[in-house]
Parts: sequence; structure tokens; C-alpha cells
Amino acid sequence: MTQMGRRGFLAGGVAAAGYGATGAGQTARAAANDAVSMAVIGFNGMGMGHVGQLAGNGSVRITALCDIDPSVRQRGFERVKSAAGNRPQLTDDFRRIVDDSRIDAVTIATPHHWHCPIAIPMLMAGKDVYVEKPASHVFREGRLLVDAAQKYDRVVQHGTQMRSSPVTSEAGEVLKSGILGDIRITKAWNVQNRGFQQPVPDGSPPQGVDYDRWLGPAPKRAFNANRFHSKWRLWRDYGNGDMGDDGAHDIDMAAWALGVKTHPIEITAHGSNTQPAGYREYPDNSFAAFRYQDGRVLLYEDRLYTPYGEHGVDSGNAFYGTEGYMIFSRRGFFRTYLGKKETPGPQSGQAGRVGAPLPTHMEDFVNAVRSRKATKAPAEVAHRTCALIHLAEIALRTKTVVEFDPELETITNSSSAQAMLSKEYRQPYGLPASI
Repeated sequence: MTQMGRRGFLAGGVAAAGYGATGAGQTARAAANDAVSMAVIGFNGMGMGHVGQLAGNGSVRITALCDIDPSVRQRGFERVKSAAGNRPQLTDDFRRIVDDSRIDAVTIATPHHWHCPIAIPMLMAGKDVYVEKPASHVFREGRLLVDAAQKYDRVVQHGTQMRSSPVTSEAGEVLKSGILGDIRITKAWNVQNRGFQQPVPDGSPPQGVDYDRWLGPAPKRAFNANRFHSKWRLWRDYGNGDMGDDGAHDIDMAAWALGVKTHPIEITAHGSNTQPAGYREYPDNSFAAFRYQDGRVLLYEDRLYTPYGEHGVDSGNAFYGTEGYMIFSRRGFFRTYLGKKETPGPQSGQAGRVGAPLPTHMEDFVNAVRSRKATKAPAEVAHRTCALIHLAEIALRTKTVVEFDPELETITNSSSAQAMLSKEYRQPYGLPASI
């Protein structure tokens, strides 16, 4: 792909972020025996798990905590002080972390619309990045994340933790053995009963919250509690629906088992609402299909109204091969069925199947910060997984069978769909003018 094809859109409407990067190599890179200096950015939800994992890791020192909510910042501060004994710097502005040369790496668990506007400046400043899923809010952000990681030689870990799970390693050995034959279709499903949330009137943000910074690159609008803490995921300004949230784990495993190393060439999607939809912008009942150049197919199903899943798995996967199939659960188990009679085959937990347990996903990231080796979910893998989420949403919103060129990363049959690969950013927030 040409530079214009992947990056040229920056000059055509993406707002400059209003800050400059300090340049790669200017952080105090941790020596082999030194604690890795880290900052956690956004920790009202998953990020508090980051705080707990890192504060309890003797090879890491949490130097700074960043969140727009002072009550959240204080909770994080107390947890670090209790677990590790140090007193991290507190801030509501991630740019202070960009400019802090003492910090080697960051984790990002903000709403999705802030992931790349924070991650890319961090990479440009020479910091390694762990970013929660989905790494990108729109497709083009994922390409920029890959380009920035490559240009500045930084480590990226996507928060798709199943990549580091022992059951994934064990299942991978079964797939490699060939006992299931050639895996030609994989299916992922995500189910949970979201119920219905009553609309509430606009109001005022909690005391001390920097609401304008929370909105950041999103359009300016009045504060509403149904679009704020823990509820923002179902609004396009900030999130990517359930497929881009919890479903990202399942669709990532479907792509992993299918073994594809590129984007699909054809995407279809359908959706509907079976419950009142006044508090969200995504359907509670949806389906997407992705066809690859070699004929392989990935399917995804999203149901937000059922307490049950499929094959005894609430949210999980089926991997269909020419000789058998695997039912895979990210709760930590799998089962296989062989031949026409679906004879039970290898399953998780069988003796001798795998070696020692893998390190956790966060440990894998910290180890990569030290070794400079790739993580289990680097930027390139993150981009391919997130592309499925973004392309499915585009197909759903445009009611189009999306035809995609994986090499040029363009939609070839719809100008309106092509425009949705990017978005407008509210100034002065957004992405750097160039990387």
C-alpha cells in the first residue's frame, strides 16, 4: 500500500491533537533488573484490574495514574499505596504522561473513542502501550496504530486476554495436530441479557469530573448519566457496541482459529431490536459474516436478550474443520467431536497436552517491554481483529454487502461505506496531524 493510501487521510480532516510528542527513545527505558515504570490511564472499569495486576507485580512500579474523575483517581491511588507502598502521581490529563520521560509504558482502559488518540502519542513519545479492546474506534485508527508501533519500534499489547490463556495454548495444539482437518469456518457468539434501561434527562456531571476532556474527540453534547460511566459502550460517539466490547474476545478467537493473516474481502451484517432501543444505538440482535480470499468464512452472532448461549457455552466459539469441530469457551475449556458420528475427541485438561501454564496477558506485556520481543496480541493482530468489528458495523449501518480490498484497505463498492472507515474529531482533541 502506498503512504497516501494508508496515511494520506490525515491531511484531509483529522484534527491535530494540540500537543507534540517528545520522540522515541526519550523515556527512561528500564534496564534488565530495574522496575518498569508504568502509568495507568482510565481505570473506572477494566483499568482498575490493570492497577491491581501491576501494583502486585514486583517488576513494575506504577508511577502515575490518570483519570478524569477525582473519585476514581483516589480509589486507584489507595489501591497502589496499599499493594505496593508507593504514592503515584495523579493527573486528569494524559499529556503529562506523554511528556514524562520517566515512564516506560502505559495501559489504556478509557472509553473506546480515546484509545488511539492516547495510544499513538504515547508510541511517538517512545512508550510501550497496552490498550484495551477494541484498540481502535474506527478502522483507520488501527492502521495508524500499526504504523506508529513500527515507526517508533514500540511494543503493543491488545487487551484480548484469551491470547495468553492456557486453554488457548492447549486448543492450539489440537488444531495444529490436524485431527479436525482443515478449519474452514469459525463462528463466534456473544450473549448476555442486557435488559432495558429507562432514559433519564440530561444533567450535570459528577463534581470534579472534567467532562469536556471525557468527551474529548467526540461531539459536544450535554451530560447524560446513561452515556457516562459503564453505560457509554452502546453509543457510537464513545463505543462499538457489544461486538466491540465483550464480543471482541470471541471474534478474536474466531480469527485466531481460522488462521487468517489478512482482512476479509466481503462483509455482510444484519441486526434488529427485540427490546426498546432508546438507551443505545446498537441492535440487541445481530449477525455478521466475513468471507476471505481463500474461501474461509468467519461468522459472528450477538444476542443481548438471552441468558443462555450455544453448546453449553455462554459466549464462545465453534471451529469447523473437514474432519471434526471444536467447541471453545473462554471460560477455560474446549471439547472436540470427530467424523460423521461426532465421536468425542480431545478435550481440555487432558494430561500431557501442554506444558507449563502461560503467563498472564499483562505479564506477557511486561516481559515484552523488557525483552523487546513481540507480544501475543501486537498491533498488527489487534488491527485485523478490530477491522472485523468496524467493517461489520459499516455493513450494518449502510445495509450494504461491503466489498473490501485487504491490501489497499479500502471499500471498493460504496463511497458512503468508505467514508465510515474514518471519522471527524472534535478540536483540539483527536489524533496527531502526522506520525
